[in-house]
Amino acid sequence: MMLKPGTAIPIERITEKIYLIRSMKVMLDRDLASLYEVETRALKQAVRRNIERFPADFMFELTAAELRDWRSQFVTSKGDKMGLRHAPMAFTEQGVAMLSSVLRSRRAIQVNIQIMRAFTGLRRMLAGYDELRAKIEEMEAKYDQSFQVVFEAMKKLFEPEDPPKRRIGFTGEAVPGVAG
Repeated sequence: MMLKPGTAIPIERITEKIYLIRSMKVMLDRDLASLYEVETRALKQAVRRNIERFPADFMFELTAAELRDWRSQFVTSKGDKMGLRHAPMAFTEQGVAMLSSVLRSRRAIQVNIQIMRAFTGLRRMLAGYDELRAKIEEMEAKYDQSFQVVFEAMKKLFEPEDPPKRRIGFTGEAVPGVAG
């Protein structure tokens, strides 16, 4: 998708390409190459030529197990899986920032600015979540038992939902319209 010079990339397009791998927020080489409008091969080549700029906390290559786990999180087409002959490089926020010094194009600079803003926005959003949780816990310590029900309800809002458990096997219930 070619963008005109100076055109902003929608923030959603960037944030949907930020993944949590090894407990770090990262972007994969092919997604970055797409945003920069360069071939993935060219991006990887530029990184390898300047590998000293990319320590392990800036960039790492996915292991086979990590790649399997990452793929299993998404319903992807065969076309999406094809072309991954080599392990993808995963770039942390600092690694993405370093890419602009390696790629040196006007496009890379513009895209990097937008990516840095997306990472900053995510950080602000998560900080707000932590602040809200801390305030609720502080209030809980102040108020007596009469508010305990309210605090329990608010805590449940912060807990991840468990997927509903599907019953497997014969239930013994009659199926409408089927003679037994």
